[in-house]
Amino acid sequence: MDRKTLFAAASTLALAAFVGSAQGQGKPDNLDAGGKPCAGVLDDEKNCLDPSITRNTADRPYRGRTYDAKTYQPSQMPHFVRKGQELIYIATPGGLSDDEDSGVYNGEGIIVLNPAANYAFVKRIPVQNLPASMKPEEVSAMMISPATNYAYISTRGHLIALDLATDKVVWSKTYDPINTCCERGAVTPDGLTLEVGSNLQNYHRVIDARTGDLKGIIPTPQSPNNHNMVMSPDGKTVFNAPNGVTLTVASMETMKPIKTITFSDHVRPLVINWDASRIYANLNNLLGFEIADVKSGKVIKRVEVPGEMWKAKWADPNQVFFGHGAPMHAIGLTPDESELWIGDAINNQLLVFDNEGQDNWKLNMTKALKLDHPADWITMGLDGKRAFLSSGDVVDVKTHKVVGKLRDEYGHLIHSEKFLDVQFDDKGHVTRVVNQFANGVPEAVKRRTASK
Repeated sequence: MDRKTLFAAASTLALAAFVGSAQGQGKPDNLDAGGKPCAGVLDDEKNCLDPSITRNTADRPYRGRTYDAKTYQPSQMPHFVRKGQELIYIATPGGLSDDEDSGVYNGEGIIVLNPAANYAFVKRIPVQNLPASMKPEEVSAMMISPATNYAYISTRGHLIALDLATDKVVWSKTYDPINTCCERGAVTPDGLTLEVGSNLQNYHRVIDARTGDLKGIIPTPQSPNNHNMVMSPDGKTVFNAPNGVTLTVASMETMKPIKTITFSDHVRPLVINWDASRIYANLNNLLGFEIADVKSGKVIKRVEVPGEMWKAKWADPNQVFFGHGAPMHAIGLTPDESELWIGDAINNQLLVFDNEGQDNWKLNMTKALKLDHPADWITMGLDGKRAFLSSGDVVDVKTHKVVGKLRDEYGHLIHSEKFLDVQFDDKGHVTRVVNQFANGVPEAVKRRTASK
């Protein structure tokens, strides 16, 4: 390298050092990347404005934001860049409320709503892709796995995987030709395995969440007519409930039953507490719930709403109720287990029980919420501050007040019992999703008990 080249290189390095110094320690805080004065920013987009523009006068008021050197990033334009978002996914047709046609007028597919915009309609995603001449299969469950980024839709006939980054069906399985697929299901904590009930049969399927391939069968001979189920937070145990009185507790590792628990009447929706030591179950002919101790396999308590609130109405053959043939078909724990909620289908209201500890739950009528339609399902939102009801209501968990309505693109209330609160990143990938069953959440319970 000759002397001129060396001199030019040294000059370039010196100049670069000078510029770096000017843009670093020596740069005044109120200069933008081009060295111009920055007195404010416009539209929160980091568009730097000089003092002549930000001067505030009576005839020309300045409405932008003041400049903050700590947050100013040239060309970042945060509001013009795609961001992650929270959305509500509701699968239809997904059950009935007080209108026999509610499963029809909400149509077929997944209805997506935006909670940040007062639950505004975002999109309808067709799932079954049937001609108008064919009635769609009823949706019996919906699960989502962050690991695969798939939504899994159980219907009375299929299990369908939908890629949430493309809104395209990836696979659709029947598993046999005699229509034994599919019912409520759950995703293991790693997101790679599904446990899904058969369509009112006496077994559950264990399924690979990526391919839909069958991994095995969990037999539930004492729990025929499989319907609802929940999975323990660690993914090791499943609680498979029938349209019957005897629930089967099974191991995901061995795919074999461990024990059974028999309730006093047919089991309807159920939830479990944070460590899966307690089951809280709706039953036929009961406005209330029974509590089972998982370790002993016994029902240890029956909690019943005072009879004067419901028994005479329930016994009247001239009255019609829409709780799936029961006084209620909805139960949920708040994530911290401070409260247990049930849907009162006889009086169209939401009832709240306070947790007094030691398996004692006290009905608190000051928290009761009258509804326009029966609530036949309860799912708690991601942050535990909102609850979603199949009545089409969004309820504030703290105030027990309705704060929103779930409506389709035509303004109809959505009476599905299959909805999920989902958080996405800016690439359309799921980062968090709630459980369709309102179970106790270990972290939330630990925070509540630690604060006592």
